[in-house]
Order: sequence, then structure tokens, then C-alpha cells
Amino acid sequence: MEFEERLRDRDAWSIGDGCSAERVLGLLSTKTVFLVVRECFYGTTRFEDFATRIGTSAPAVSRALKQLESARIVERVPYREPGRRSRDEYRLTEAGEDLLPVFLSLMQWGDKYLQDGRPPLSFVEAGTDRAVRVRVTADPAPETESGDIEIRVNPAWPHR
Repeated sequence: MEFEERLRDRDAWSIGDGCSAERVLGLLSTKTVFLVVRECFYGTTRFEDFATRIGTSAPAVSRALKQLESARIVERVPYREPGRRSRDEYRLTEAGEDLLPVFLSLMQWGDKYLQDGRPPLSFVEAGTDRAVRVRVTADPAPETESGDIEIRVNPAWPHR
């Protein structure tokens, strides 16, 4: 990357706390918060299931969901099973869905550099079996939404 002329003197300016990357990292500041987002993409919606699937305490999941809800990343949606009291599920909002490239790019980087080339999961476009990848591009390209992605177990993953 190269700075435009007026930004080339790095000592003459500072972005300070206006940096969007810093703000996102503040929002997704804990492992639990990020894993709750991951589980939302994987289809998890109920509180107990978040705690079980992430393998953490109920208070940690509660804090993460409150943080994500206050940032409008997830929203509560009421549901009621027959004969039981009304409860809430958690669903990604539009802002949450827009985290898909962030989530996939971190997965893609980890697959390449932390999994010895054998990641546990692969992400493909449903119906076409084309691998879903995040790339930086200047060309407009059609976007793939989370509902268009099929998650598969990688047959090369040794820990199946």
C-alpha cells in the first residue's frame, strides 16, 4: 500500500482512536465474543448451545452476547416451545452478516499458516461446490452470503 501525498509524512498525522480496525478489535475483543460470532454463522442460536459448543462458562457467553447485542451484531428473537415459557434466540443482524468476510479471512489465514495445509473444514458455494475464498480486489464481484455457503469436513483432516 502507498499513502497519498499529504499522508506520506507519518509524523505529521495520526489516526488515533478513529481507526476502524482498532474499533473492530475492541468489539471482538475476546475469544468468546469471536467464537459466538462463529457459532452464529454455523447456525447456533440458543444460549445453552453457545456455551456447549464453545466450551466456556454461561457467564462468559452471556457477556459476549450482551456485547454483540449492544453493538447490533446479534439480535434477540423470541421463540416458544409448546408447554414452555417464551425464550430468546440470537440471530445475526445485517451488521453481523457483514462480518462474514472478516470471519472467513481469519479462517482462511489460519487454514494456510496454522493447519499444515489440512484444515478441519472447507467452505464451498452450495450448489456449485466452488471453494469460497476471501480476496482483495478492485473489481466488483458478486457477493456470496452466509446462506449460500456449505461447510464440509475436509477429508484430509487427520482428526475426524
